[in-house]
Amino acid sequence: MNLTHCPESKYCFALDENTVRLRLAVYKDELPDKVTVLYGGKYDFATVRRSAEAQRECEDGLFVWYSATIKLYDRRLVYLFKIERNGKIKYFSEDGLTDEYDFDMNYYNCFQYAYVNGCDVMPCVEWMRQAVFYQIFVDRFNIGKKKDTGYINLKWGDRPTPKSFAGGDIAGITAKLEYIRSLGVNAIYLTPVFSSVSNHKYDISDYYEIDKNFGDKNDLKRLIDRAHSLGMRVVLDAVFNHCSDRLAQFADVREKGRKSKYADWFIINGDNPLDYECFAACRYMPKFNTSNAEVREYLKGIATYWIREFDIDGWRLDVSDEISHEFWREFRKAVKQEKTDCVLIGENWHDANPYLHGDQFDSIMNYAFTKACLDFYAFGKLTAEELAHKLNEILMRNTDTVNDMMLNLLDSHDTHRFLTRVGGDVNRLMSALCVTFFFRGAPCVYYGTENAMEGGYDPDCRRTFDWAEEGRDNPVKSLIKKLSAIKRDFTREAVIYSRGGKLIIERGSRVLTADKDGFEIK
Repeated sequence: MNLTHCPESKYCFALDENTVRLRLAVYKDELPDKVTVLYGGKYDFATVRRSAEAQRECEDGLFVWYSATIKLYDRRLVYLFKIERNGKIKYFSEDGLTDEYDFDMNYYNCFQYAYVNGCDVMPCVEWMRQAVFYQIFVDRFNIGKKKDTGYINLKWGDRPTPKSFAGGDIAGITAKLEYIRSLGVNAIYLTPVFSSVSNHKYDISDYYEIDKNFGDKNDLKRLIDRAHSLGMRVVLDAVFNHCSDRLAQFADVREKGRKSKYADWFIINGDNPLDYECFAACRYMPKFNTSNAEVREYLKGIATYWIREFDIDGWRLDVSDEISHEFWREFRKAVKQEKTDCVLIGENWHDANPYLHGDQFDSIMNYAFTKACLDFYAFGKLTAEELAHKLNEILMRNTDTVNDMMLNLLDSHDTHRFLTRVGGDVNRLMSALCVTFFFRGAPCVYYGTENAMEGGYDPDCRRTFDWAEEGRDNPVKSLIKKLSAIKRDFTREAVIYSRGGKLIIERGSRVLTADKDGFEIK
């Protein structure tokens, strides 16, 4: 029998100082009849033991997962698993699976959570449990401010190119907050708003100024204040992996080479010509050296400034998996000291568990979820059963606390529009939206999805918003409003399985039944 468990990990984590969640993964071909957790205090386990039956939680492609929630009477938790199968009993401990277990010698080989210290328990950003996000690519959403329009080279409604400027700005978002809220949205994620020569602003030249084409600091303050008055949160984009080659510190390096006092702020490989690490192959985006303490202090100062002065509610962290773990640990401490419920959402496209132990990010953009939906709805690679297995596997990558804060999305400014991927099939888009809202975590709707906006890869996925559709209802928009409303009824747990060729997700009394071409909500 193949079993998997590891203490103080996604298999064993504290929900609070007196509650621990345990998981056991069992290979599907060798399932037990019963799994029981035997647990107790570290110093009396030989004589005093309690038991809790582990329940079958979910199934993925390889394993069936059993779990138990333990209420502690002693924070010094020790435990092992009693496995019953075909009338025989075995014990699973640090010694593996054995026919017998010597409880008198348990201090050598039982599993343990040595002490549940309060500061080690990962807290949940509570507002994320009920969050419904709306992502906005600022230049393409709405023009709200009178300004010099000389930089605009894209007629609103035309197809964008990599160099297009359409004129959208922060004031334009503020003007449409009531519309956004009418969708049931209560959180907004904005792509970068700081000084940059590009339309996307991921090449920032001044982190302490709002880009002049987007407005100014007063515009941002008005947006955040108005959003807060409407019960909405605002999350900004932190680009700390790299910057613009026009950033003052890098300009000094370009001029002086290794003699610059900022040379170690970046990763310089050689002079004549200047050779340096950058984002992807983009030479205009030099990479920060976050192994440098001065760089870490500089970037932490930026993050805390916008929280302190403008009361933002979170940071989405661009290219977060290429930045040092040491920086993110310091970054989290600085941000949480400034504002405890400021959410930190990493842009990690892969399994990000090493970043999600409570010392770095709160969650990530859940592109694994995106790919699962594409494989089912667009590419035909998964059956309903296989989709259920994949969704469960994604949940089992992290703790319950992290899962409640995951940002679940079908598309973004970095992907094809989902509707385009499914060949313009609105029914498939709507079914996938249901899965997004029913899945554990915070759903994120990319601007224009409510109007069935299409678009290929960047820059086509960054089209301008069609405001002629604002006052018109349509099936997708109505569905998003409905899903946003019923999300408040959900229990925290999500039970995911398949039956009769359909995907089923239960969230308490609410049940979604979905396939590629339709859905039913009860």
